[in-house]
Amino acid sequence: MTPTHKSPRELKAGGGLSGRVRVPGDKSISHRALLFGAIAEGTTTIEGLLPAEDPISTAACLRAMGTTISPIEDGKLITVEGVGLDGLQEPGEVLDCGNSGTTMRLMLGLLAGRNGRHFVLSGDASLRRRPMQRVGQPLALMGADVRGRNGGNLAPLAVQGRKLRGAVVGTPVASAQVKSALLLAALTADGPTTVIEPAHSRDHSERMLKAFGADLDVGGEMGRHVSVKPGASLTGQHVVVPGDISSAAFWLVAGALVPGADLTIENVGLNPTRTGVLEVLEQMGARIEVLNRRDVAGEPVGDLRVTHGPLKPFNFGEEVMPRLVDEVPILSVAACFCEGESRITGAEELRVKETDRLAVMARQLKAMGADIEEHPDGLTIRGGRPLKGAVLDSETDHRVAMSLAIAAMMAEGDSTLARSEAAAVSYPTFWDDLTRLRN
Repeated sequence: MTPTHKSPRELKAGGGLSGRVRVPGDKSISHRALLFGAIAEGTTTIEGLLPAEDPISTAACLRAMGTTISPIEDGKLITVEGVGLDGLQEPGEVLDCGNSGTTMRLMLGLLAGRNGRHFVLSGDASLRRRPMQRVGQPLALMGADVRGRNGGNLAPLAVQGRKLRGAVVGTPVASAQVKSALLLAALTADGPTTVIEPAHSRDHSERMLKAFGADLDVGGEMGRHVSVKPGASLTGQHVVVPGDISSAAFWLVAGALVPGADLTIENVGLNPTRTGVLEVLEQMGARIEVLNRRDVAGEPVGDLRVTHGPLKPFNFGEEVMPRLVDEVPILSVAACFCEGESRITGAEELRVKETDRLAVMARQLKAMGADIEEHPDGLTIRGGRPLKGAVLDSETDHRVAMSLAIAAMMAEGDSTLARSEAAAVSYPTFWDDLTRLRN
C-alpha cells in the first residue's frame, strides 16, 4: 500500500460535473490476463491492463516464479511470456501479494498443484487479516496442502505443491475468487473437476480460460456448474481489458446526484455477472443510457451516459449481491440523497474486504450527519437529510475513499479526507479525473 502519512485531502463541496471519462481497466480481468498468460504457451499481449497496485502485485508474484512480464505502465501494451502449465519455478522468497485478496486467493489455486514445489504467500497487514480458508478448504477436497495462521485461515500461508485429484466441489459462498482458484487447480488435476456455486458469481475466468484453450464447460441453472477437464494446454492470446464497471459506478452515482451533471463513461465492461449496479440505479430511476454496445475479446462493452435526475430509495439483498458487491459503498452514498428509506441486506461479505466496509461506511457517513443504521448483513439508510462537511478517513480502503469524495461534493460545507491515496489501489487517476470533470 501507499504510505498513509500524507496530509488529508481537501474536498470542496458543490460544483457541477460534465464531460467524458475513461475509467481504468477492469481489475478482475487484469489479474486473470496476467495469471492465464503466465501458464499459457507463447506470448500473451494485454491492452488496457489496470496499472494499479493490485495487478502489479500479481505480476510481481509471477515474475518471482520465472515469468517474464514487461513493465506495467499506463497506456502501454503489456507482454507476458508464458512458461506453460507446469513451468512456474519455486521462488527463493516469500510471494508478496500486497493488499490484493484476488492475488492471494487465485495464487492458492494456481500453486496447489505444482507437485514437489513449496511456496509461501503473504501481504500487508490488511490482507493478513482476511479469510483464506474459503479457498483452502475446497482446495483440500482436491488434495491440496495449504497451511497458515489461525488453522490455515490467515496469511502468511504455506503451499506444498501436490498432484491434485479431480473432484466435484460445492463452494460455500458465491465467490469468483474461490471459483477461479478451483478452476486454476483443476487445470493440472488427475481428472475432471466440477465447481458448483450457490449463486452465479462473475464469470471472467470461464470466458477467458475458454479463449486461452481450456477444456471447460458451463452448465446447470444460471451457469452455476463449471467443469474442467485437464490435459488441454493454454495458448497465449491478445486480451483487451474493458473499463471496470466498479470504477464507473462512482461516476454513475455522481452524475445522477449532482445537479445539472452530464457524464459519459467510455468503454465500460457490461458483463451480466457484474451489472447489478445498473439494475439498482434503474430501480432508483437514474437516467442512464447504454451507447455503442459491442463485444471485445468475449466481453460485452459499451459507453454509459448519465444525467442528473431525482432518485427513489432502493431495496436489494443477496440475490443481486454477487453482481454488485464492490458497489455497495457508493450506493450507500446514493441512498443518503433519496427521499425515503433504502435497505441493503445479504452483504456480510463486505465485512471481510480491505476493511469492514459496512462498518466503515456507516461510521464515515454518520460523521457527515447521515441517518444510517448498521446490521450484521447490511445497512438501512433514511435519505433526504442534508449531509454536512466533515473530517473523513478512507480507513485505507480504495472504494471508501472514492465514495466519500462523491458524498463530500454533495455536502453542505467542505470536508477533508485522510488517506485519500488509497484510491490508487484500483483507480490511480481518480483525483485527476474528478478535478478535470468538475465545473
